[in-house]
Amino acid sequence: MQTIRKELSPGVFLNYIPAAKFKTGLISVQLVTPMSDAGAASGALLPAVLRRGTARYPDMRALSGALDLLYGAGLSYTVRKKGENQCLGFLSGFIDDAYAPGGERLLEPIAALLGEVLLAPAQSGGVFRPEYVAGEKDNLIDAIRSILDDKRDYADKRLIEEMCRGERYGIPRLGTEEQVAALENGALWDFYQNLLSTARIELFYCGAAELARAEDALTRALEALPRGERVSPVATERRAAPAEPRYLTETMDVAQGKLSMGWRAATDDAHAMMLANLIFGGYSNSKLFLNVREKLSLCYYASSGYHRSKGLVTVSSGVEFADYERARDEILAQLDCVRLGDFEPWELEGARSVLVSAVRTREDSAGRMEENLIGQAATGLWETEEEMIENLAAVTPERVAAAAGSLTLDTVYFLKGEEESADA
Repeated sequence: MQTIRKELSPGVFLNYIPAAKFKTGLISVQLVTPMSDAGAASGALLPAVLRRGTARYPDMRALSGALDLLYGAGLSYTVRKKGENQCLGFLSGFIDDAYAPGGERLLEPIAALLGEVLLAPAQSGGVFRPEYVAGEKDNLIDAIRSILDDKRDYADKRLIEEMCRGERYGIPRLGTEEQVAALENGALWDFYQNLLSTARIELFYCGAAELARAEDALTRALEALPRGERVSPVATERRAAPAEPRYLTETMDVAQGKLSMGWRAATDDAHAMMLANLIFGGYSNSKLFLNVREKLSLCYYASSGYHRSKGLVTVSSGVEFADYERARDEILAQLDCVRLGDFEPWELEGARSVLVSAVRTREDSAGRMEENLIGQAATGLWETEEEMIENLAAVTPERVAAAAGSLTLDTVYFLKGEEESADA
């Protein structure tokens, strides 16, 4: 589907996708701002507080009632990290006008409600309602703590934090528990006012309405948006790996070891690196899955991921404590195979097919298209589906090997059990 991108006013962009094939429409309003230690927790808390109520619908019950009158339209908040920028805002899915009883128009009232949630929050004494801030602080702290419950996610998070310490990319998406606990209502209100004034605003519409109508509805919805000196999203910083890899071990009450590894790429050949990553460990026919997990049984799971905007490749694996060194060495050996071009034609074509299929099926979901466009807007890495497919088709085995050869091991993180530590 052809996306039309238009700047409605300075720093406010509309991404419009005409899609009559869906029975529902989707609107997204996103504020994009550089990640910062000081602002991460505030940015994570803010949309949850705004979602609690508006001046006209001062609590969640009243707001839900308004959505029910719009034939059960949805309204959810988002907190995302794209590259080294934080993206926060709201998504609303709703019945397309063609399927609404009597052809009722829903785009305009949905857009207006989103604008109200963003710009006219429920207040008390010139700030947010204290009970809303307190309640959402508790919820956010619970969400941060819950990451520890999934040790795989926790280990992967710790790898990025340590590997990218001192970089925006290493800042936790939700901030830290301590930062959230210390947030005061007045400081959150000041953050909110500054964000409205300075952040890049990315709007997304996917549905059957014509461009002029979507543009008019969203322009009206945001006409009260205060704007000052704008802060543009930051380009992702690329750093070299240290001269020697960093090895970090953490001890916790776990029954299974978690081994996470990270490399930095010195290449700009992103499409070759995408394919190298899939051959290495990015899907079920990868070298990590077939050899380290299935053939050698060294890992309960083992997969790799490519962080395109940052130029990182990471591996996530679950291992027995005693198999840590063998698993680590075998993971490195499998990467060496990709570096040397030691992979069969079917491995490359299988990886290419997986990526092309993922790109093509993106158009089957308005949510996936929104996620992709917000990521491109935040990172500046613009590429249409057709361009990506053409670029992937042109990648040769030699380019894959060269891309993998540019990887330098940066950090190895191992989470092991307390008993294992005592025995050692």
